[in-house]
Amino acid sequence: MLDTRNFYINGKWVAPHEARDHHVINPTNEEPCTIVSLGSENDVNDAVAAARAAFNSWKETPVEDRIAALESLIENYEEGADEMAEAMSLEMGAPIDFSRNVHFMAGLSHLRNFAEVARKFTFEEPLSDEAQDSWIIYEPAGVAALITPWNWPMNQVMLKVGAAIVAGCTMVLKPSEESPLSALILADMIDRAGFPPGVFNLVNGDGAGVGTALSGHTDVDVVSFTGSCRAGKLVSTNAVENLKRVHLELGGKGANLVFADADSDAVERGVRQLMINSGQSCIAPSRMVVEKQAYDEAVQTAEMVGQTLEVGPAGEHGPHLGPVVNKAQFEKIQGLIQSGIEEGARVVVGGPGRPDGFNRGFYVRPTIFADVTNDMRIAKEEIFGPVLVMMKFEDEQDAIDIANDTEFGLMNYVQTQDSEKLKRVSRQLRSGMVEANGIRRGAGAPFGGIKQSGNGREGGKWGMEDFLEVKLVSGWS
Repeated sequence: MLDTRNFYINGKWVAPHEARDHHVINPTNEEPCTIVSLGSENDVNDAVAAARAAFNSWKETPVEDRIAALESLIENYEEGADEMAEAMSLEMGAPIDFSRNVHFMAGLSHLRNFAEVARKFTFEEPLSDEAQDSWIIYEPAGVAALITPWNWPMNQVMLKVGAAIVAGCTMVLKPSEESPLSALILADMIDRAGFPPGVFNLVNGDGAGVGTALSGHTDVDVVSFTGSCRAGKLVSTNAVENLKRVHLELGGKGANLVFADADSDAVERGVRQLMINSGQSCIAPSRMVVEKQAYDEAVQTAEMVGQTLEVGPAGEHGPHLGPVVNKAQFEKIQGLIQSGIEEGARVVVGGPGRPDGFNRGFYVRPTIFADVTNDMRIAKEEIFGPVLVMMKFEDEQDAIDIANDTEFGLMNYVQTQDSEKLKRVSRQLRSGMVEANGIRRGAGAPFGGIKQSGNGREGGKWGMEDFLEVKLVSGWS
């Protein structure tokens, strides 16, 4: 049984320097489900020192041995599927079937993909056929600080940990204090996989404490952060003193452009995709922008789909939506729903308050607004909950203008059966990713955005390269 108050540093479970208990709240019933420690600067110093001491040896470890270590972790992860799924369901409210089939599997997919990427990657190669005496060497960037969010615990952790392992970086992970249980289980899996001490370290804590100490630490070479825009800016500011490399995966406000020639399932697919994970996804298609001649029918379809959505406890089996993660998130969503009403948007489904039959737990009524304009708060701000806003567009250029009229640039969506239109529109959308007609990203696809959605890419070879430095050596023979 893990002592959840301990940290994993230099291959051992250790007590924090100071006792600072933090209750992890089960969003299903608003009761504490465990207690973790919030770390201090001293704990961070210990973890970074361990990572720094282990770096040279891990850097020189042959890539095939790093892959073998990752494969050992994959075996442990697969064997612990049920424990991991239960932890994520408990800590952040994902329904247990969704936690097992989606959250857990996302983490597994990333680990497998990084093993495959590393097998195929050329770490040393000539600059060109014409410059055979100049060589390019890809080397690990150094000690990596990995700071992850609560909404997709293993998905986000594995995108960073898996990439850092095969790249040859040593690391310190700070998971969200809202979802630390799954990360502690992962640390135990890594321990049993036999990684050298100091390669992986974990310190729990909040952003103001551990996050700040990590991002500003002089012995950290690269920071990989996923979270809010506000926190991402603080991380960048804190890291700039030492000119660290900083990768940021931040928020989004995806536009889902539904043209009149979209397939018959496009609207229903868009509603259900927004509601995934109770809307707590940075890539959620939260603005459904529909061509005017198809708009009324789209609203009717969205209403019918919305009325079929059910909400229930995270521990129960089924396809229902769970609660949102905590009280602060619940209150933020409620405030934005109220603001949509006050600004004149039409509530088609849902609205303020908890669903019928719930008087505790952070449950939100799945909500759909129609007749939204892009100047409303619900159209501009990332709600991060089960709230869809619908608006109409006049023509192709109008659709593009509405989609791009946001500070975010993570993922947009296009629904049309006209392949040339799809290509034209996709090229003009200002986002790091575009999903068309419900066709999901392939394994190892680059994940990341532009503008206020961050920089860098996670996943596949792009994710590994974010943990590598490029060295040129001339006169190679």
